Amino acid sequence: MDVIAVNWSPDGLSGLSCVQDALADLPLGGSVTIMIHGYRFSPNDPNRSPHHHILARVPRPGCWKAISWPRHLHLDRGAGRLGIAFGWPALGRLAPVAARAFAAGEGLARLISRIDALRPDLHVSLFAHSLGARVALRALRHAPAQSVHRAILLSGAEYRAEARRALDSPAGRHVRIVNVRSAENLPFDLAFRLCVTPPNITDLPLSGGLRDAANWTDLSIDCARTRVMLRALGHTITAPSTRFCHWSGYLRPGLFPLYRRLLDPSEARLLDSIRPPSPLPRAGGASAQLSPL
Repeated sequence: MDVIAVNWSPDGLSGLSCVQDALADLPLGGSVTIMIHGYRFSPNDPNRSPHHHILARVPRPGCWKAISWPRHLHLDRGAGRLGIAFGWPALGRLAPVAARAFAAGEGLARLISRIDALRPDLHVSLFAHSLGARVALRALRHAPAQSVHRAILLSGAEYRAEARRALDSPAGRHVRIVNVRSAENLPFDLAFRLCVTPPNITDLPLSGGLRDAANWTDLSIDCARTRVMLRALGHTITAPSTRFCHWSGYLRPGLFPLYRRLLDPSEARLLDSIRPPSPLPRAGGASAQLSPL
């Protein structure tokens, strides 16, 4: 099935009619994966459009760090799966774009509500990177109860207080969230904290983790013990090849097969198997970010 583009702007959502037609073709209990890009993309700019880059089945040649999310999530294979590429204007200075992400999240919640009203039998999941995590978490605060099945957040540019508010919503209480983090993202976490005011001065970005939330799983892909655990589950994740990288959550070889399983409704027990080892390592993992932050 084709990947459908839905774009948000202050004027509203575009592409909803295509979504409605595609939903009618899905079998009972099928799945919908909504993919949400982060900073420095905009569907309004052909040279920066996410629909020509990570959200395209075939990215435009020459795009930097382009890897097709729909293709690697196998959303273009077989019946029963629908991929929605959610675009929003994320160009400009970081602080205004981060504020705009809240409005985009409320637009995403309207899309989720429409899907839930038309096909409440479907398993809806969110797959988001960077500021896309802020969009996804704000959408959970406004979406109907039990309307989202899973969410995978990659190097999320959001604060833990906002994540807790999302979890304390009707939709947030039933979703299972995987927070993919890495110390490679440290400079970007610092830039986010310097440019985007936190809810309170002691708050941390999502790299700080939410270990006390029952439906939240922190997955530190730079942690050697985590990779050993994943290898035992059949997933070989390569070690970090660079010191700093904001895109390792989707560029690191071996991760997409894991993401496909996590988004699969039939793999309900897998999330319970990837709880981080306790205690977390003092160094060499994402927990090392807490001290500098």
